[in-house]
Amino acid sequence: MRFEGKVVLVTGASRGIGKAVATGFGKEGAKVVVNYSKSKSKANEVVKEIEKYGGEAISIKCDISDENQVRDMIEKAVQRFSRLDILVNNAGIGFLSNFEEMKTEQWKRTFDVNMLGGFLCSKYAAKQMLKQKYGRIVNIASTDGINTYDPRSIDYAATKAAVINFTKSLAQALGPDILVNCVAPGWVATDMSKGMSKETMRRELSRQIIKRFSRPEEQANAVLFLASDDASYITGSVLVVDGGFR
Repeated sequence: MRFEGKVVLVTGASRGIGKAVATGFGKEGAKVVVNYSKSKSKANEVVKEIEKYGGEAISIKCDISDENQVRDMIEKAVQRFSRLDILVNNAGIGFLSNFEEMKTEQWKRTFDVNMLGGFLCSKYAAKQMLKQKYGRIVNIASTDGINTYDPRSIDYAATKAAVINFTKSLAQALGPDILVNCVAPGWVATDMSKGMSKETMRRELSRQIIKRFSRPEEQANAVLFLASDDASYITGSVLVVDGGFR
């Protein structure tokens, strides 16, 4: 049980990668705060799944782009569990739109959730972690932040590039007591990829060494590694989990 006694907050944990990360920590003994923005029922399903494995979890609704809500969420987590050891900045959104048709509101919302949200959660979580002289922050970026996939997701790609740079800078700002790293997933079999056309899927798989999309649990394994003591000498790094995409 690598995380017995540890308290973990996972943003956007009601589905997809976030759900896999939250349940993964729960299975390994952590107390888990399941953040969600819309579906309380889905978040509570994650809580129940963690409890099924003998773990302890709570769900907290929070729009991570709202500073007051983020501050309250961190306070509630610490009040409930007395500490906060690990933050996983997973929550993210993306749109598909031709550049000339892209709306200012869309661009702002993507940055508010994908970048500002990670900053706010890190800011308030770090205050508690610095008191403890221990903490782990794992950000979820994307290979889109390294090699962009589609010009119709230019806002998404830009935010994920920012997340990677933010990770490296934050590691310097918070070290050595708080380690900050990043996982950059490639294609993952989640709700966000279900609408992909067969032609696009064939094209993308042809560029991978492993000829399938990742399972959310495989991304979660990378997150858990970076948050564990096995990664005690790693900070400011980006772990690419993309099936050998070229």
